[in-house]
Amino acid sequence: MWWRILIISLAFILIGAHFLRFGYTITCAVFALAPLLLFIRHKIATRLLQIALLVCAVLVWGVSGFEYVQMRIGMEQPWLRLALIMSGVVAFTLLAAACCNGVIHNRLTAKSIN
Repeated sequence: MWWRILIISLAFILIGAHFLRFGYTITCAVFALAPLLLFIRHKIATRLLQIALLVCAVLVWGVSGFEYVQMRIGMEQPWLRLALIMSGVVAFTLLAAACCNGVIHNRLTAKSIN
């Protein structure tokens, strides 16, 4: 269970670092502190994090990756490595979203045992 929380936290910190790169300090803080919602042991809080990760995978990493690759192609520079790295970041974010299902499942089974 702890490794799922670690992956989710790292994904949100990575998203926060992306926004910090552009000077959006408040947005960075919101994303960096978002995993604290995992302390709320309610299904809706974890689903909210999962939805945020799915949206960020597409709208943050997907769009940024596409723009960066297009910029590299336009400048006639190598772009394949960048495309692979950004694909890995998208995959990691989607893995973190999938880990939210495991967190919810573990909490529901722990609740039914008690």
